[in-house]
Amino acid sequence: MIPAAVIAANRFGLGARPGELAAIGSDPRGWLKAQISSANAIPASIAAQPGTEARLAELPPATMGADGQPQKDLIQAVLKLARDRYPVDAAVALDAAITSQTSFVERLVAFWSNHFTVSALRPAVAGLIGPFQAEAIRPHLFGRFVDLLKAATLHPAMLLYLDNAVSFGPDSRAGQRRDKGLNENLARELMELHTLGVNGGYTQNDVRELAKILTGWTIHRPGQPERAIAAERGGAVFIPFIHEPGQKTLLGKTYGDAGQNEAEEVLEDLARHPSTARFIATKLARHFIADDPPSSAVATLAETFTKTDGDLAAVTTRLIDLDEAWGGDGKYRAPYDWVVAIFRAFGAGDNSGGDQKGHSAVQVLDHLGQRPFFAPSPAGWPDDAASWLAPESLLARIDYAQAVGKARAETDPMKIVDGTVGPAISAESRFSVEHAPSRPEAIALLLVSPEFLRR
Repeated sequence: MIPAAVIAANRFGLGARPGELAAIGSDPRGWLKAQISSANAIPASIAAQPGTEARLAELPPATMGADGQPQKDLIQAVLKLARDRYPVDAAVALDAAITSQTSFVERLVAFWSNHFTVSALRPAVAGLIGPFQAEAIRPHLFGRFVDLLKAATLHPAMLLYLDNAVSFGPDSRAGQRRDKGLNENLARELMELHTLGVNGGYTQNDVRELAKILTGWTIHRPGQPERAIAAERGGAVFIPFIHEPGQKTLLGKTYGDAGQNEAEEVLEDLARHPSTARFIATKLARHFIADDPPSSAVATLAETFTKTDGDLAAVTTRLIDLDEAWGGDGKYRAPYDWVVAIFRAFGAGDNSGGDQKGHSAVQVLDHLGQRPFFAPSPAGWPDDAASWLAPESLLARIDYAQAVGKARAETDPMKIVDGTVGPAISAESRFSVEHAPSRPEAIALLLVSPEFLRR
């Protein structure tokens, strides 16, 4: 049976730092609950980075060429923003996870960022992903889900990533004048991935109606006439000129012609839909308990979500109190979890060296197939063991474990054992570490042991 302190540090947190298991002591649930505070959500290093509005201000005015496509100066500026900002954003975010004394908070940041994926695979958004996480995700970790949903959906990074920034209502003045069309990407992913789930009871017509409701929300750019902007939201603007007029019917409810207020009203309804409660509960249970989570845990979390109107602090507290979350073998660590746990295990729990630990971790994760902020699709990174068990993935982990062993040859491997997996280590794994031919080999064996590969 895995000790509760080990579960708190590894399954809920991101891996134990030296001395952390002792600090957790006999009250692991209390240790986790003490982290449920918005004061822990935004580290100073992340708050110090320029935000979305400052970055958008770096771009040239919105101008189009004769072919209707963005001019080269705009394309070059967007690519430069990505080149300049992405490496720093990725390193600072990883460094925050590695050095955090509230690693449960950092796990929740990673969970919700993956739920509301914005991927740098699209260069147009690569320079805005850091601010997206800082502005849309972190401030709402322990607030209401509806506020998190609004912040993520209407953030410029999401509007760009899922093409809502270039979606025109077919019957809007701009749509008629410029022969521009409706883009359904954000509407589809909003229901399928962010709220109701793929089996949430919506139809293709609902997708189209939601896409109409979302038209008008785009990004604030230098040179936009202020008279064209009806509302602003942290770098996003609502422009009536491109919004689809008239009533819309979504999931059996008719929404009046209310401009920018339509999106707000719809997002509130989606956040409170029973399918959303079940979908969010299932994802949380899958992440913290097992790939195939027990139905009892899902039902309990969904009930709490519904009764508290999506109060994420209450849902998170209920998650901690679930007996199911403290049993079983735990989850197989994705590369992000495994690499961060390794950095934390060797004492990277202070802020010395700036974000150099973060830069190093970015390089390792790139090699292991989980480059930060580069999820392969809007569905985010997979959250099941099978997706990370390919032979080449395991070989890459072995190679890195051996490299760590060589780099940390002066470290007592049993000290790392005691500080990370502690008494949870099996007799077989302990024997292999204790009787390894050398310290580097002992460390490598620990890092690829079943106990360290799971959380």
